[in-house]
Amino acid sequence: MDPKKALHAAKDTVTDAADAAENTVRDATNEADRRVRELGAFIRSQREHAKLSGRNLAKRAGVSNPYLSQIERGLRKPSAEILQSIAGALRISAETLYVKAGILEERTDGDLAAAIMADSSLSETQKRALLEVYRSFTTAGDITAAPQPSSASPSAPDEAPGHDEEPPPAATSSAAG
Repeated sequence: MDPKKALHAAKDTVTDAADAAENTVRDATNEADRRVRELGAFIRSQREHAKLSGRNLAKRAGVSNPYLSQIERGLRKPSAEILQSIAGALRISAETLYVKAGILEERTDGDLAAAIMADSSLSETQKRALLEVYRSFTTAGDITAAPQPSSASPSAPDEAPGHDEEPPPAATSSAAG
């Protein structure tokens, strides 16, 4: 191959790689900016739902009012520590804000149900009870990964390991005598 053509081909390859890298960085930056804006909007909606003023939330969270305002407008990305303070002030889970900020990945309901079902230290009755309580707190209530409770009564005695033997007989009044 002609050295000039080889040089031109190499230059094109480098240019293409640089363009691809620039696009990747731009896409990542756009995604990060979008997450920060969505986080801010979420915090604002939670604040409004809690009927708190910006000043009141800032005071409760231990941040300045202007900084909170910048967070809510998506201009600043708060640290995990600040998110924890804001979550506490809003009385919501810090994990919720961490997920919104992209610090943690969102857990799916199936993960929790699968973990409960896989826990060998729990009896089947305990697993059913945990899943029933969990479902009662979720709005969707549909955990497809979890088996539905069997026909056993939810008020059946606890089947915890080590608790399946009969309880000791109760003392009677004639024995006191």
